[in-house]
Amino acid sequence: MSRRALRRLRGEQRGQEPLEPGGLRLGPEGAGEEPSRGRRGPERGGVSNLYELITNEELEDDPGSKEERAESRLNEQDGTGNNEEAETGEPESDGQRAGEETQQDQTVTKLQEDDDLEDIDSILEKMEDSSGLSYDTKSGVIADSRPLLYVEHRNLNPETELKRYFGARAVLGDQRPRQRQRQYVRSTWLTAPKDTWPRYSKTGIAMRLLETRRGVQHFTFEHHREYQQVQFKFLDAVESLDPNNIVLLLQMNPYHVDSLLQLSEVCRMQEDQEMARDLVERALYSLECAFHPVFSLTSGTCRLDYRRPENRAFYLSLFKHMIFLEKRGCPRTALEFCKLILSLDPENDPLCVLLLIDLLSLRAREYAFLTRMFQEWEGHRNLSQLPNFAFSVPLAYFLLSQQEELSEVELSQARERAAHLLQHALIMFPSVLMPLLDRCSVQPDSRVASHSVFGLQAQISQPPALNQLVSLYVGRTHALWKDPAIMAWLETSVHEVLRRVDTSDPVVEEFAQKRKVRYQSAPRNISRHVILSELKEATAALPLEVTSQPVMGFDPLPPLDSITSYTRPERTNHPSNESTLSLFFRSLLPNFTLQGEVRQDGDEEAGAGQDLNQGVNRLMAAMRDMLANIQFQEPPRDENPDGDADWD
Repeated sequence: MSRRALRRLRGEQRGQEPLEPGGLRLGPEGAGEEPSRGRRGPERGGVSNLYELITNEELEDDPGSKEERAESRLNEQDGTGNNEEAETGEPESDGQRAGEETQQDQTVTKLQEDDDLEDIDSILEKMEDSSGLSYDTKSGVIADSRPLLYVEHRNLNPETELKRYFGARAVLGDQRPRQRQRQYVRSTWLTAPKDTWPRYSKTGIAMRLLETRRGVQHFTFEHHREYQQVQFKFLDAVESLDPNNIVLLLQMNPYHVDSLLQLSEVCRMQEDQEMARDLVERALYSLECAFHPVFSLTSGTCRLDYRRPENRAFYLSLFKHMIFLEKRGCPRTALEFCKLILSLDPENDPLCVLLLIDLLSLRAREYAFLTRMFQEWEGHRNLSQLPNFAFSVPLAYFLLSQQEELSEVELSQARERAAHLLQHALIMFPSVLMPLLDRCSVQPDSRVASHSVFGLQAQISQPPALNQLVSLYVGRTHALWKDPAIMAWLETSVHEVLRRVDTSDPVVEEFAQKRKVRYQSAPRNISRHVILSELKEATAALPLEVTSQPVMGFDPLPPLDSITSYTRPERTNHPSNESTLSLFFRSLLPNFTLQGEVRQDGDEEAGAGQDLNQGVNRLMAAMRDMLANIQFQEPPRDENPDGDADWD
């Protein structure tokens, strides 16, 4: 403990002697009483230093205010001992004084810790009022009362998750000293700009607030005239089927979003995953720099209409970035991006991320979020009619029942809920079981394999749209079912389902009728999700009307009711009376024109055709003269073919 703190404990001040019994009195307390330090309000007692009255209001901001409050509480507790010592006037020995100082130091430290705990509680209360989280520090339970699709900024950074796994030193490495010398760049939430990227400048993209309805804000991206011209050049480069043209366009416009997305798709097909991920991040950075000041990523009340072509690039950039994060081993960050995509249009879900959010929740061990989403959205979205939710939700309940933090009653309820939902999933989607066991390398018993419910007939009789969903779910989540405990739980539920089928449970027939009526054709957003999923099993089940049309990486399966704000100008068509030779030379040289060629309509059409024939004849005559005058020079003959040359 410092000397200053010891003097305060004893009531001494530097350069001042103790006051006499008839000394200065500025309060109701007596002169012999210990002054109360660190207090506020009118109950302040006698003051031993006149200047304390001047700095009274500043004690609240003093860094040592906590220490002074602890000392005042200590003085109140030990006030009787100090008074007795003052009355007797017997001096203390050095050993006794050192022991008392040590004891007082420990007591002050304890009181400071109590004050810190009180401050932490007050901070948590403020956080509860602002963010909607209620904290219970004694039981360690956090009850989340925020919106379901609430997004946290810190969870959008993959380094946050990687630091949790491997530590900050392993993730950052030698990046810290480099950041001090780095030039100033704009701070963003979705991606972190890299030093290898070109210098950012305004690209011609902006965001506009369309309207606000019922507390929901509707935004849209806009392309300025300069950006529209670049977009037209990009479409020409795509039609040329040459990726080098897109590369040349990016050299002139390094932050053109559609070019970045299309080139990223080319790099992915060439298995250059690092470059593909870098291009997607650059596209996200370009779009985030164009955000409206009111647009919020975390509130969940901002909407973007996918029917507008300008907004689709943001959806696709987020989706592709989410896929790269999941492959990188950051499922918690990918889940946050998935919630962000869903919050932009939760009613229509243009990319159908509901088929993926359950996998990310299970991999990130966010079981409570998945079960909460099922409980809140089942009533109006019928999530149980999707195979992924029908099987992933009971799996989440089963994994919750394996946690030791819950009480015995909660564990029992979770197990019962998991068994009930899994049985309903197996009855509603029996075609999932056999492909799932096959991908898990598990051989089913003869009773299950030969039964009509789970046999080959269940695979053949299911509609094509349902086959897409089943292939998508099994191809993605089969690794989660390989755990021996999960497989034993699945086996118990399968035998229970067989018992219910053999006893003619009415639920079996009811679910069979639902399966026949529904899943006749897949919506366009599901087909779009299957194309973006890159799973061969799912893409093989796409219908012919989807696979027969060209699919562009920058805009796969655009909506049929698109809202276009500007259109691409039509190319000038050449007259149909041009000869085949003229068209051939024009394909080589777009500016080629024959001498004397006249392009007029009406009465001059015959004259134009005559001039065209004359020009062709002159061209053919010139070509004949050129071919006739071509002479091939013979190679020099070797006078000594045997190579017997004389050496000097």
